[in-house]
Amino acid sequence: MTKEEIFRFVRDNKVKFIKLWFTDILGFAKSFTITADELEGALEEGMGFDGSSIQGFARIDESDMVAKPDINTFAILPYRSTEDALVARMFCDIYEPDGTPYKGDPRYVLKRNLQMAKDMGFTFYVGPELEYFYFKSDKDTEILDRGGYFDHSPLDEAMDLRRDTILMLEQMGIKVEYSHHEVAPSQHEIDLRYEEALKMADNTVTYRIIVKEVARRYGVYATFMPKPIFGVNGSGMHVHQSLFIGDKNAFFDPNDKYFLSDIAKYYIAGLLRHAREITLITSQWVNSYKRLVPGYEAPVYISWARRNRSTLVRVPLYKPGKEKATRVEYRSPDPACNPYLAFACMLRAGLEGIKHKYPLPDPVEEDIYEMSEERRRELNIESLPGSLYEAIECAEKSPLVRDTLGDHVFEKLIKSKKIEWDRFRIHVSRYEVETYLPVL
Repeated sequence: MTKEEIFRFVRDNKVKFIKLWFTDILGFAKSFTITADELEGALEEGMGFDGSSIQGFARIDESDMVAKPDINTFAILPYRSTEDALVARMFCDIYEPDGTPYKGDPRYVLKRNLQMAKDMGFTFYVGPELEYFYFKSDKDTEILDRGGYFDHSPLDEAMDLRRDTILMLEQMGIKVEYSHHEVAPSQHEIDLRYEEALKMADNTVTYRIIVKEVARRYGVYATFMPKPIFGVNGSGMHVHQSLFIGDKNAFFDPNDKYFLSDIAKYYIAGLLRHAREITLITSQWVNSYKRLVPGYEAPVYISWARRNRSTLVRVPLYKPGKEKATRVEYRSPDPACNPYLAFACMLRAGLEGIKHKYPLPDPVEEDIYEMSEERRRELNIESLPGSLYEAIECAEKSPLVRDTLGDHVFEKLIKSKKIEWDRFRIHVSRYEVETYLPVL
C-alpha cells in the first residue's frame, strides 16, 4: 500500500495502535507502540528512541536512534486485535539522527548485501524450513506428544496449534506451503513459501512470534531452541535459496547433467568454501553445537549432494517443467539465528563463489556419517566447527564475514559471543556433578 492507502485503511478500519518492530544483532524482536495519530509523523520523520539498551546497538553516549517504518510491511496483528480496536505492525529501518542508515541494524546489513547481488544482476530468493518444539511450559521439556515424522492424530496432538498458526500467518499475508509433525516427539514444522530475502527475513521474525503466541493461547510453550532434548533430533532451519535474473532462475541449465548452471555451481562452491566461517552466524548459540553432531540428520560435514541428506548442501532433484524451483538447500542453520544476518552471510558466500569462479567438487552420495575418517580425508571432506568457541575463531579470522556484517555488527557480535562462551565455560553442569563428584 501507498502511504495514503495506509492512512485510509487505518482511518476506515479502526486501527488504534501500530507496533514498530526491529531486531537486535542476535535476532531478538524489539518493538514499541504508537497510536494511529502518530503514524503520519512516524512515516515522514521516523520515531526517536534510545538505542543504548539494545544488544549490539549504540553506546550510551551515542544512543539516539530513529526508527522509520517500512510501508511495505504494514499488516494487522490478528492476535492483538479486537473488533473495536485493530493493532497493526510495521518493520522499521533504523537511522542515525542525521538520516544515515544505522550500521548496527541487521535489516540494513541484509539490504546492503542484497544491493551487491542486485549490482551483479541478481535477486535473491529464500525459503526456510523452521522446526520447533512444543512443551507444556518454559520450565522444563515435558512433551505434548510422542509422535514421529508426518504422524497424524491422535499421536500428533498439536494439529490445532499448527492450524491456528497457519491461519494467523495467512491473515498477515504470509504464504505457507505445508506443515507436519517432525521426527522428534513434540517437534513440528511449518514451511513458508519462498520469497525475496528481505521480505522472508521479516516473515521469519513474524513466524517465530506467531508460533509462540498461538502456543501461549493454548497454555503451552513453543521454543526454537536448537537442541532442547538429549538423544533426539534438534531443530534446524534448512534454507532453500536461488538467484533470479528478472523472472528467470539463474541456477537452472537444461543441458547440465545436474540441471545446474555454472552460476549455481559457483554459488554452491562458495557456500562450501566459506561454511566454517559463517557458521557462527547461522548457528550462533552454545546450544547450537549440541545439534550439530553426527547421527541426528544435522549436517556436520562440508559437502554437497542431490539425494544425500547427510551433506551440508543438498540440491533437490529437478522436476520437468519446474525450472523456477531449481534451488540449493543449506542445511546447517538453526531457527534461533538472526535471519537478516544469516541470509546475508549465505548470500555473500555464494556470491564470492560466483565472482571468483570457485570450482565445485564432485557430489558425495554416500552416507558420510558411516564413513571412516580415512575415507573422509580421501574425499577432502571437512567438518563444521564443533563448538561455539571454534565457530568464533573461524568467524573472527574471516574477511568475508567482517565485510558482510560491517565492522560495527561484526565486532559487537564477536564480543557478545565470547561473553556467552565464557559464561558457559565456567558453568558447572549437572553432568559434571553426577560424573565426577562421586569419584574425585
